[in-house]
Amino acid sequence: MAVRCVAIFALMVLLVLSQETKVTKADITCNPLMLSVCANAIMSSTTPSAMCCSKLKEQRPCLCKYMKDPRLQKMISSPNAKKVASTCGSPFPKC
Repeated sequence: MAVRCVAIFALMVLLVLSQETKVTKADITCNPLMLSVCANAIMSSTTPSAMCCSKLKEQRPCLCKYMKDPRLQKMISSPNAKKVASTCGSPFPKC
């Protein structure tokens, strides 16, 4: 069941957000698909992988932008997402 949810989530993100956006801070590419490696940790409250933490830290400057997107808002602002960020040592920015 969890694998199916993760697959559906990843497919949804892929279909909805296939565009990348540049952010001026060190030319970071804002791409919510990079956070798909965190889907399992967010959806099932498991410990995030090292890759998840790395991508989360990389995408941190983009999180406020993602939270403004109604298609991503529920996942990004969920308690589990904030828990994953905290576990990774990358607290959410104040938006």
